[in-house]
Amino acid sequence: MIAFLLAAAAAAPQVPKSDLGGIDAAIRGVYEVISGPPGQKRDFDRMRSLFAPGATLKATGPKGVRGGTLEDYISRNAKILEEKGFTERELGRRTEVWGGLATAWSAYDGRTADGSFHERGINSFQLVKIDGKWLVASILWQEATPDNPLPRDLIGRKK
Repeated sequence: MIAFLLAAAAAAPQVPKSDLGGIDAAIRGVYEVISGPPGQKRDFDRMRSLFAPGATLKATGPKGVRGGTLEDYISRNAKILEEKGFTERELGRRTEVWGGLATAWSAYDGRTADGSFHERGINSFQLVKIDGKWLVASILWQEATPDNPLPRDLIGRKK
C-alpha cells in the first residue's frame, strides 16, 4: 500500500510556483477589492481585471442558488460595501490545479464595520489560465452553520 501511495505521489504533476503565485494573486485580489472601511470606494476596475469573461458569483443556501454575473454583483453590492464598510478575510485554503484549471476552497470570515453582519463560510473559486494569466471564472459560496461548520483542517491551512 505504501509503495502504491509513493508511486501515485511521484506521478502527480508538480504545479509550477508561478501558477500557484498567479492563483494566489487572483484570490487575494478579490478579498482586497471587496474589503475596506466605511466611505472607501472599491476598485471595481481592478476586480474586473481579476475575472474571466462571463464569470459568475453565486451564493447557495436554504433558498437555493442566487447571484449572477460580476456586473450583477457590483451593481448589487457597491453602495453597501462603501457605506457600511466590509472586510472579508481568508481563514485558510485548499487548492488543486490541473492544466489550465484550478479550484480553491477558501474559508472566510466576513463582517461589516458596525457588526450588523457577520458570516463565516466557504468560497469555492474556479479559476482558468487565459493567455498565461490566472483569472476567476466563478465563485460559489455558502455560509457555515451549526449543522455545517467550517472544516477544522481548512482553518489556518497554508495556501
